Amino acid sequence: IQAQKRAYRQRRKDPSCDACRERKVKCDATETTSCSECSSRNVKCQFTKETNRRMSSIKQVQDLEKQISQVKRENTQLRSMLNMRESEMDVDNGSPHQAALTLPEIGSHPKRRQRPPPPHDLSRVRTNIRNFGRGIFKPPAPYRQIGSQGHFNPPRPDLPPKHVADHLLSSYYSSMHMIIPILHWPTFQQEYEAVYKSGSLHGVPPVWSSLLFAVLAVGVLFSSEPSIHRPHKGKEFIEISRQLIDLWNDEFVIDHARAAILTSIFLTELNLKSAAWTWLASAVRISQDIGLHCETGPWPMIEGEMRRRVWWGIYVWDRHMSLELGRPLLIEDADCDVGLPAAIDDHYIHDAGMLVPNGASPLTNFIIPIIHVVRAVSQLIKTLKSPIISPSTLATFDTHFSSCMSAYPPTCQLTATEPLDPRMLAPICHLMNARLVLHRHNLTTSCPPEVRGNAIEQCIRAALDSTTLFARAMACSSGPNSVTPPFGPTANAMTCTHIWRCTLFLLFGGHYDAALTCIRAAASVATLRDVNVACGRNVAFFVGVLIEKRRAGGMTGSKGYRGGREMDEELIAYVSGDLQASTENSWVWTGSETGMNIAANNGIKVGPSPTLMGGGREDGTTVLTDSEARDWGGWERVEYLVGVLAREQG
Repeated sequence: IQAQKRAYRQRRKDPSCDACRERKVKCDATETTSCSECSSRNVKCQFTKETNRRMSSIKQVQDLEKQISQVKRENTQLRSMLNMRESEMDVDNGSPHQAALTLPEIGSHPKRRQRPPPPHDLSRVRTNIRNFGRGIFKPPAPYRQIGSQGHFNPPRPDLPPKHVADHLLSSYYSSMHMIIPILHWPTFQQEYEAVYKSGSLHGVPPVWSSLLFAVLAVGVLFSSEPSIHRPHKGKEFIEISRQLIDLWNDEFVIDHARAAILTSIFLTELNLKSAAWTWLASAVRISQDIGLHCETGPWPMIEGEMRRRVWWGIYVWDRHMSLELGRPLLIEDADCDVGLPAAIDDHYIHDAGMLVPNGASPLTNFIIPIIHVVRAVSQLIKTLKSPIISPSTLATFDTHFSSCMSAYPPTCQLTATEPLDPRMLAPICHLMNARLVLHRHNLTTSCPPEVRGNAIEQCIRAALDSTTLFARAMACSSGPNSVTPPFGPTANAMTCTHIWRCTLFLLFGGHYDAALTCIRAAASVATLRDVNVACGRNVAFFVGVLIEKRRAGGMTGSKGYRGGREMDEELIAYVSGDLQASTENSWVWTGSETGMNIAANNGIKVGPSPTLMGGGREDGTTVLTDSEARDWGGWERVEYLVGVLAREQG
């Protein structure tokens, strides 16, 4: 009897589902599965009858718990799959963001941000806010009232002789103004002539005087006139420019930004890169403080266009220095919505409008093509943070760079054969250097041998293309009746470092004739750029290592060697050049001494820190000591060593 009771109670605890109850058949449903009857009839196994209400609610809760558990398991699986996919993209695409890599279209403007619509007349409100907001906040830059800044009245320097100043302005215009036209030249010339007509800088705002001497300083560096005492005269002018700036000023105008960016450019050319980086930061923050990064207005025609040109000039320099030094960007693209400059020379820009005479070339500067290149740098720098760059990402950038190249004049194209004005080389180097830096990244030890081998081949191809441009530029200025300036004085520091990077890859790949073209181009620059001397010393060392490796039975300079899986890690480190300056992507410093231990263990004596007016070689400030600047033997010896290496290869 007890057994029967237990069975009855057990049966009462597990009532039948609705379908089995109606059909009066045995129900074998459990807490987690439907009964076989409902399953065979493909109906829902449920408990909704009045007598099963309590059991039904329990089972519904259990079903919900089961569904939640299943969703959690699926979510965990999806997360695991996503993590695996991201890991694969770290190898194949460099970073998980590269699958959606988007580069700005050529000629497209930054997206304009929506701003609150203006309500009805609020002139009274604006007046009160200007008055009672003083000391708490400033109105947005376009709506500020700038004081006279009469509290800052430094002694005015003497003007340099007019014929010297004329020459330096011409030097500046033909070099820097072609790349970064941050001055409205007709206006600047008019102000310049008025100053010389009066005979002094008295009555002229100090910031404009500072700008004038910054322009003269940069003009000194690109002068081909032997009587100009370069770079010493340039140092003198840039120091005067600095003294005419109120470092504690809290209200800026556009000339402050111009003077700061020209100071950064000047210091870059003198190889004072950290100082240049600091002055660039000042230029960026000043330009943002006065709202150059935002599309505002309406402005008078000249003022509005020059606000855009100054901003984009600083933007270009920010991208250039970040890529050159391996440093973070100072300007975020998301913070910038100002339109591109007009594709017209400033001579044709008037407050009444823009008018190009019939038959005249509307644009002779290179700001627009350079902007197309450097707008991709932010994505490029993000890509360079990944261990490996995938073939698809490389192809995306290569396609974009090809489109950028088509925006340059026909004479700048790689297919052109006529001599190239050497002043056009620096604008093209923005593109060629970005292309080489992109592919060079895959030399890192994070990459498998085949990826590193392909990186070397792509870098060699980029170097060969660049060498064609170097040869054409030297041919243009070498003729007896040439009206273009010599190659050497027109080459800026970026051109010198790009020539150096190309030379390393060409020597490594055994392209000795092309390497000699690069070496002769650098030799024509000689000591005009401090960094060029340091590059020559590095190349001399590298050629010496290649000769040693070759004499020891190595396969340097041969196709078989470059295609082999076993690479000489010492040579790869040397050919990677300033990739080893990157905190994130260098590999040779792992395990090295740091801080105070460096000097104690490497035995290298370091001289005084370089500074504008400090020591170094007699003909320029540099990080090299006088003996280091001479110990490599000069470019003639480098050319001789390349000949030795070529003969060793047989």
